[in-house]
Amino acid sequence: MMDQGQASRREPYLLLNEEAAAVAPMPLDQGTETPEHRLIAALQRRGKCTPGDLARARKLTEDSGDPLRLMLVRLGLVSERDMAAAAAEGLDLELIGADDYPDAPIAEEPLSLRFLKDARIIPLFETERELWLAVADPLDDFIVQAVAMATGKVPQMRVGLPTEIQAALERVYEQPADGDAEAEVQAELGNFSEEDIEHLSDLASEAPVIRLVNQILQRAVESRASDVHIEPFADQLKVRYRVDGILKEGESPPVSSTAAVISRVKIMAKLNIAERRLPQDGRIPQRIQGRELDLRVSTVPTLFGESVVMRLLDKESVSFDFDALGFDGPPRERLIKVLEQPYGIFLVTGPTGSGKSTTLYTALSRLNTEDRKIITVEDPVEYQVAGINQIPVKSAIGMTFAGALRAIVRQDPDIIMVGEMRDLETARIAVQSALTGHVVLSTLHTNDAASGVTRLLDMGVEDYLLTSTINGILAQRLVRRLCPECRQPYTPPPELAAKLREVDRAPASVSANTAAAAIFNPGQPGQPPQLYRAVGCKTCNHSGYRGRLVIAEVLLMSDRIRQAVLTHATAGEIHQIAVAEGMATMYRDGLRKAFEGHTTIEEVIRVAEDK
Repeated sequence: MMDQGQASRREPYLLLNEEAAAVAPMPLDQGTETPEHRLIAALQRRGKCTPGDLARARKLTEDSGDPLRLMLVRLGLVSERDMAAAAAEGLDLELIGADDYPDAPIAEEPLSLRFLKDARIIPLFETERELWLAVADPLDDFIVQAVAMATGKVPQMRVGLPTEIQAALERVYEQPADGDAEAEVQAELGNFSEEDIEHLSDLASEAPVIRLVNQILQRAVESRASDVHIEPFADQLKVRYRVDGILKEGESPPVSSTAAVISRVKIMAKLNIAERRLPQDGRIPQRIQGRELDLRVSTVPTLFGESVVMRLLDKESVSFDFDALGFDGPPRERLIKVLEQPYGIFLVTGPTGSGKSTTLYTALSRLNTEDRKIITVEDPVEYQVAGINQIPVKSAIGMTFAGALRAIVRQDPDIIMVGEMRDLETARIAVQSALTGHVVLSTLHTNDAASGVTRLLDMGVEDYLLTSTINGILAQRLVRRLCPECRQPYTPPPELAAKLREVDRAPASVSANTAAAAIFNPGQPGQPPQLYRAVGCKTCNHSGYRGRLVIAEVLLMSDRIRQAVLTHATAGEIHQIAVAEGMATMYRDGLRKAFEGHTTIEEVIRVAEDK
């Protein structure tokens, strides 16, 4: 970051006309434009910067003297990647990736490591007359002039991300001994007692700890993580990121920073840093890399400190669309049929983290019309949906699911969504609401659709009430979606192909079996099916997967299933009836998506069971 004195040494034509930046971008052929104006215009064309963001950043630049482009990134209004892409587009420069940096130092003698770090540049390669640089800020002409004077060569610029330049500098120019990073942070933090709450609060607000926590959050956003786990151990502070449902370990901060890092997160979430004996929950509304995030924070005491989990909810990227979630084929048809019912209960089941809430929000978005009043009671409210009355549960003051439901039915709703049926009282009120003409949507924690009925019976709900109110039960899992850029087709080995043919011949209705056969061997009856494997590329961060999709089964309440419920049949017996009546199981739905190239057979086997 350049200081005010350095900014003043720039030529006047490089400074942005800030009044023009707050309006629509000017055509690039106008002579009044500056390079920075073209950069901001590129940001606006890409939809990465609003006039409100510009006005907010411009106001702060008046006090700091920093360029507007740097202030936009510092405030989190624009991500580093978006700013770099806009700079490359607006200034007609090449944007380089993480793999384009050198493996050995270049021009090491005239350019010190300290200068390269402060300037946020790294030499890429050199010729007799030219030195090619990756620069974080291509409009900083003072740095370019300094490089020219120090090396005697003509600098040629390419645009790089600041974090990637920093990582490349550390990899190429530094070879720190083990413990150097810990010693540096220890020197910054000093020795302190974890019982000194006031001192700990001060440390949590110091720059080293703030940088550490910000880096953790930035890495989470860059890797598309859904959760961040900060776990203290005796000799390590472990940080892990859940990406596409799989936990991956990241770079661990120094163990000496454990108390300060955890306290920093608790301060951000407005939790009590002095309370370490009890679990706490909070939230952090945060703008990171230009994206509006809502971080749900949970802390629990462990042997070596408090374990912290942060769930990242991206308000901008979430898509309440059945196609985007992966619903297609028979499960989608059955799901739409259930949602079209004028009253009754629709349940979504599955373990924690299987996407139940997102499916319910998508269903509500489909049902959300002007002639319907929709009320939800949730713990907590995860996403805010326009036109829907959302009530958060507050057990501490007596606002429970059951208590809120009793009040909701007097609000004349058409559709009610209950975050979870946790107890008999909540389930009974939901059933009574369905009996009186309401549509009720809710979730349960069961392994499959048929178990949803037996779970409610086990809770104590009367069987005749269930048969009168339940319209359908959806069970779902999330599998990782294959990266379309690098997936690779292959023919499965004979043993697997034989097993798949057995699944194809499994008892099912004629329509379901025919549909499965057509998907398993499209156009090639009797031939082994084609599957796809994960490979890995830059697009998917070399994991082979990018994002997740749903595999599902939808049980429709039929006369045979109602009779089975009244006789208290087992979940297995109800499941067999549903399959015989045409229900495609989660396993079959997963296999279909595997043969279509959306996921791998390994992912399907990992989350679903062949029944």
